[in-house]
Amino acid sequence: MKHKLNLKFFSCLSIVALFMVSCNSDGPEIEQPEKIYYDQAQRRINSKNYFGAIESLEAIETRYPFGKYAEQAQVELIYVYFMNSENDASHAAAEKFIRLHPRHPNIDYAYFMKGLSSYTRDNTLMQRLTETDLSNRDVSGAKQSFSELTEFLTRFPDSQYASYAKQRNIYLRNMIARNELAAADYYLSIEAYVAAIRRAKYVIENIPNSSENYRALKVLEKSYKALGYSKLYDDVVRVINLNYSDINIQELDDSGWSWNFLRSSRPKAKN
Repeated sequence: MKHKLNLKFFSCLSIVALFMVSCNSDGPEIEQPEKIYYDQAQRRINSKNYFGAIESLEAIETRYPFGKYAEQAQVELIYVYFMNSENDASHAAAEKFIRLHPRHPNIDYAYFMKGLSSYTRDNTLMQRLTETDLSNRDVSGAKQSFSELTEFLTRFPDSQYASYAKQRNIYLRNMIARNELAAADYYLSIEAYVAAIRRAKYVIENIPNSSENYRALKVLEKSYKALGYSKLYDDVVRVINLNYSDINIQELDDSGWSWNFLRSSRPKAKN
């Protein structure tokens, strides 16, 4: 009997407490779970806990696919995947957002991050660029990134991300050209002159205005001379003398890369 009275007593207390909260118009509104997940994601992003932010944003996408923060969560997942070095996931998230929300106000950001996530400045790729074994050299990610950022610039020339994309593409273009000429140098070293010529011509014809055009012409000069192609040799020497009388070989410059730019420019939710 006493046990039943205690249960009734606590039940009454609970009802009274709920009534008091609901009647307190000056008190804060009870937050919905979706908002709690989103705020948690923002705190984790601000503290650079990107793994935790992914967990919170994925919870919104899974549990509240039509909620207030669903689209924003999809946008921010592109960013946190990228910052957590999950480039494939970032690229897939960007493609998904483009497919689902082609007229979204932040669609330019999705296209921009799609291109950016195809290639990042990581040590693994840079090591591949400096290895002597040509079979280990792969700039397919850089080529894809260049192509996708070019598409972004065509679609959104006035985007706030356009100037950064242009700067990034200059770097990628020079890196791709340099990779081709690394192969050409290798072929020169083993006297495979026809293969060296093919690589050098590819740079000149398909990667115009790169920092490597002078080096490509020098490969042609050496190859034509070795093969005894006098007329072609004379033509190349003439082009070099006319256009590159005072040349300084430039190193690849990636100093324009800025993580702070990505952090400060990611789309924010509207209150």
